[in-house]
Amino acid sequence: MRKFLEFSVDLDNFINDLNEKLKSNNEKIEELLKTENKTYANFVKPLQMLEEYLEQFFTPLSHLNSVMNSDETQKIYADSLPLITEYSTKISQNIDIYNAYKEIQQKEKESLNFEQERVVELNILHFELSGAHLDAASKERLQEINIKKSELSNNFSQNILDATNAYEYVTDNEDDVDGLPKSDIETAKFEQDGVTKYKFTLQMPSYIAYMTYGKNAQIREELYKAYVTRAPENAQIIDELLALKNEMSKILGFNSYAEYSLASKMAKDTQSVEEFLQTLVTKAKHQAQEELKEVQEMAPEPLQSFDSAYYSEILKKAKYDIDEELYRPYFEQTSVVKGMFEFLNKLVGINFKKVDEKLWDEKATSYDVFIGDDLKARIYFDLEARKSKSGGAWMHNWQAHCKDENGNTQLASAFVVCNFPASSETQKSLLRHDDVVTLFHEMGHTIHHILSSVDENEVSGVNGVEWDAVEFPSQFLENFAYEPSVLKLFASHHETGEIIPDEMIEKLVRAKNFLSASGMLRQLEFSIFDFKLHTKLYQGEEVQELLNDIRKETALIKTPEYNKFQNGFSHIFAGGYAAGYYSYKWAEVLSADAFFSVVDEGIFGSQTAKKYLSIVLNGGGAKSMDDYFKELMGRKPNPENLLRLNGIK
Repeated sequence: MRKFLEFSVDLDNFINDLNEKLKSNNEKIEELLKTENKTYANFVKPLQMLEEYLEQFFTPLSHLNSVMNSDETQKIYADSLPLITEYSTKISQNIDIYNAYKEIQQKEKESLNFEQERVVELNILHFELSGAHLDAASKERLQEINIKKSELSNNFSQNILDATNAYEYVTDNEDDVDGLPKSDIETAKFEQDGVTKYKFTLQMPSYIAYMTYGKNAQIREELYKAYVTRAPENAQIIDELLALKNEMSKILGFNSYAEYSLASKMAKDTQSVEEFLQTLVTKAKHQAQEELKEVQEMAPEPLQSFDSAYYSEILKKAKYDIDEELYRPYFEQTSVVKGMFEFLNKLVGINFKKVDEKLWDEKATSYDVFIGDDLKARIYFDLEARKSKSGGAWMHNWQAHCKDENGNTQLASAFVVCNFPASSETQKSLLRHDDVVTLFHEMGHTIHHILSSVDENEVSGVNGVEWDAVEFPSQFLENFAYEPSVLKLFASHHETGEIIPDEMIEKLVRAKNFLSASGMLRQLEFSIFDFKLHTKLYQGEEVQELLNDIRKETALIKTPEYNKFQNGFSHIFAGGYAAGYYSYKWAEVLSADAFFSVVDEGIFGSQTAKKYLSIVLNGGGAKSMDDYFKELMGRKPNPENLLRLNGIK
């Protein structure tokens, strides 16, 4: 059995080592292509594992560049991207490999198991979407496009991180921090020349704290303006990326990048996606307008974009008698993690054991994951915010569960990264309930990857899962962060040990769908903008004009002209969500449906939860999620459960 890799990155020799690995891979691929009687066992499996081992080598650098970003990691990562992209593009366009897959598909049609069939089927699709069948000039241009796209996406992400880290707002006026939670005040406080001052940044814990609780509207506006105008140089990158994606799609025979993107997703065509999103807008808009009226009643002046979080919090306290700050002592980070482990044990029977190993940061931790006595996987956690870390939260898969080329079992591993308030010797990391939801969300992705029992790495865990279904497991799990029986597993006061009172849980549950229609409308704005942006070529001011047109229907508060949200939209310009941001809502239909089935069965001991483990989590990407869902629920998804989950009538 192949267990887990040691986390290490040799930055001094990384590029040389990468070049050696790529050279070796190319030589091995040439040897594989010389095999006279190609089969799944002697051609596909070893080819799969070459790619798996390359990913295992490269992932630690990618991870380090995100969580311990430095000039050195930036340079090495940027230098490695063209090498990886050129290699990957050449492989994906190799007509001999493509023909070998087609030959094996025909020859072994009756003997391949369903996992192997899926691998071959997806590879053939991937080769066709990469232009393997095209002429040499078209392939060369596609390679140039892919290299440039990877470079631009990396620059987009780095520009946002640099802009986020460059900004800070400092005040020495105590009145400016009046009303902020004590823990946020302590985090912001510092001494300079004998004067007590307070520093606020665009890092999420700091930014959210002031936008939600800060009484000074001028500071809120300044922070908001700094946030929504970050990285103006990304506007040029957006134009270049859109032009390249459009050109690539045309070369490959598609009318648009949106059409190209859907070729490997659950959604059938662009019309299906646009109708799906528009239906949700129609259903959510009236309730969102009513919600806005309630928030406006809390404000003495017409609401501005930088006011909404502040006055929404006031309304929330008035309507539900709920103060988010009173909850944070019950959500101490280590207690939440431990309780989440207990919940997962009760839900699907997994156990966690802490590992003693040196990682990239002293606050990073790792755990081995067991089902019964069987070791299944390893998870690495890096949960606290710091300046060298990219914002947001994510799961990054490292190893995939599979049988290697020698028939040995390889276990899975993954990273869970968040940006929770930093702990110190005098201050514990106290989470907001939204942070708890985020942790459950990323853990949903993680167990989807690590609990796979699939033997083929390319369809194991999250590999091979349609992009518009990949959020199903994450959203499914995050919904349990509001369930009373789940909260009582870990929500205890970090000083007194008191379990969170029933009254506080009831308030939290009642407030769950506070401004839910408004939140849905905002997500739909992002989704529609992303999808329409990729249905034809938009350049320059056309990008802003498109967003402005969409906001006429989705933005209930007039957005300031200086707001350049798109310049920070990392999901679609630096991540994998281009023409796919709609997938959050698409997958939420699946997750809401399955969630209510588990809740209706009492959560713990639920038969649906057991089936979810054996069908969805164990199954990985070896079948379409459409097939898995029908097997799990015995029917197609019911969209009404999405509205029920969000309290939209």
